Amino acid sequence: MKKLAVFVAFVFAVFAFVPAQAAKVSPTEIQGAQTIDAAKAKELFDRGVTFVDVRKDSDFESGRVPGAVHIELKKKLSADSLGAAVKKDQEVVIYCNGPKCMRSSKACAKAVAWGYSKVYYFRTGMPSWKEAGYPVE
Repeated sequence: MKKLAVFVAFVFAVFAFVPAQAAKVSPTEIQGAQTIDAAKAKELFDRGVTFVDVRKDSDFESGRVPGAVHIELKKKLSADSLGAAVKKDQEVVIYCNGPKCMRSSKACAKAVAWGYSKVYYFRTGMPSWKEAGYPVE
């Protein structure tokens, strides 16, 4: 009976843990923003669209899309800091560390709420950029 109780506790613990991990996957869409993949991001990069990196300082320092503006989500992102990088009617690509990172989804939602109309949500972010072999600085 004791083994059964331990097994049941284990099963409950596993099922309690799984939803918590699933919640850490970024949404596939942000209302008011366009979700893009690495190929579209590269096309926008080649056109000179501003890229905003909202990752932690250490992630930014370890490699980024060339010329990306660093506005760390939790410490620096505000309507003013984004406005200093890009105007509300200009295109902007916002990225972070991929689907298991919530930073770009949160930043895109904020940008849309602040009135930005051409927001590109690069959900797969830096991992897919590197995987595609695109330039990194």
